[in-house]
Order: sequence, then structure tokens, then C-alpha cells
Amino acid sequence: MSRALEDILFAAPSAQARQRTRVVSAVAAAMLLLMAAAVVLRFHSAGQLEGRLWGFFTQPTTWAFLGKGLLGTLASAAMAAVIALTLGLVLLLGRMAKPRLVRWPSIAVIEFLRGTPTLLLIYVCFLVLPSAGVKLSTYWMLTLPVGLSTAAVVAEVYRAGVLAVPRGQTDAARSLGLTEAQVFFQIVFPQALRYIVPALVAQLVIVVKDTTFGYVVTYGELMQNAKVLIANYNALVPVYLVVAALYCLVNYAISRASKRLGRPMH
Repeated sequence: MSRALEDILFAAPSAQARQRTRVVSAVAAAMLLLMAAAVVLRFHSAGQLEGRLWGFFTQPTTWAFLGKGLLGTLASAAMAAVIALTLGLVLLLGRMAKPRLVRWPSIAVIEFLRGTPTLLLIYVCFLVLPSAGVKLSTYWMLTLPVGLSTAAVVAEVYRAGVLAVPRGQTDAARSLGLTEAQVFFQIVFPQALRYIVPALVAQLVIVVKDTTFGYVVTYGELMQNAKVLIANYNALVPVYLVVAALYCLVNYAISRASKRLGRPMH
């Protein structure tokens, strides 16, 4: 890389560039505030901010009902994440295996699951499996497809992390007499996790969002319970705003937890 290109890419911004950045940031913030004000005004003119539509949030039963749905969401998302992280590792090992009889079926499974919409997998569990005599609870009708769909993506995330580990690490471990399994699980994979933590967190957030497909099988997750509240109180905007805030809190908690888990790895 030439000296001039290094100066362009890595040099500290000039005073003029910093001033321009501040101006652009201020303009963008002002536009966002104007958009937010317009949305609030629109809600107000539509009567969605009236007190009568928010009063039921003062009732403990409302929060108990939402809490029950939130627990359903977390239970499904947690198990789907376990399935995805575990099966993703199995698929990764299969894809990186030397025997073709192991590698090619693993690649086929990954590509099939990646290319198939999660909603279609849910319909398979909901409609196809019962006709074949396989009956699942609504929990597994949602959790299993979400976990399988995410596992294929996680396998590719794992692979990207493994490929990012310097080749010298593997060669050095082999020179010490470690077996291939020891090299992978003690040297390569722990380092790969350091690279892919942000991508894994993004996939866990997607898992939480995918649980909103629970309406297909009438599983009692957060969005399903929110729809019940909307039907009973005719408060579309208030309920969805509260539910959106709950989802944001869950995803924020996932991000914070991932940062704490990643600290010892640095």
C-alpha cells in the first residue's frame, strides 16, 4: 500500500472535515426529530394518543399477559438459539470434513435450509408433519423451524471465523503434536469465535424476531398476546409501541451479554 493511500485511509480527519461531519450529523439529527414529531402528530390527529387507549396499561393483568407472552418468546428463542448454535457447529464440521460422503450432504443441508424461508418450514411442521402422523406442540412447531433455519446461517458464520484464523496458528499447533480435533477445538475455534461474536449476536436478534411467526401456530408469544390486547381494547398504536420497546430491551440485553462474554477473549 502506497504512503499516499495510507494517509488517505488512516490519517486523522482535518479540522474542515470534522466541521463538515458535525454539520451533517446535526442536519441528520434535525431531520430525524422532525420525522418523529410528524409521526407523533399523526398519531395524535388519529386519536391514538388519547388517554382512554393507554389506561389499560395501568392494570396489572395487562402486564401479566404481556409478560406471559414475553416469557413464551424468550423460551422459544432460547431453545432455537441452542439448536442453531449446536447444529451449526455440526454442519460446519461436516462441511469442512475431507470425505465427500460427509462434506457434500452437509453442504446440501446448509444450502437447503438457507434457501428455504422460515415461514415455509413452520408450515411444514404445522400442516405436513401432522398428516404424516408426527404431532408436535405449538412450541416445537415454532422453535424447531426457527432453529433449523438459523443453524444454516450460523454454520456459515462459523466457517467465516475459522477461515479468518491465520494459517500459522494451525501449523504451529500441528507441529506440537496435537490431533486435528485438538487443533480445531483448542486453537482454531476459540479464536474464530472472537471474530464472529458480532455476527452471532445479529443472528440471535433475528431468532428473537422470527418468533413473531408464532401466530401461524397460535403459540403464545409476545406478538400473539399483543394482538389479543389490540382486539380487546382497540388500541393498535399503544400496544405495538409498548411491544416494540420490549423487543428493543430484549435485543439490547442480548448485545450487552455478548460484550461481557467476549471480554475474556480479547
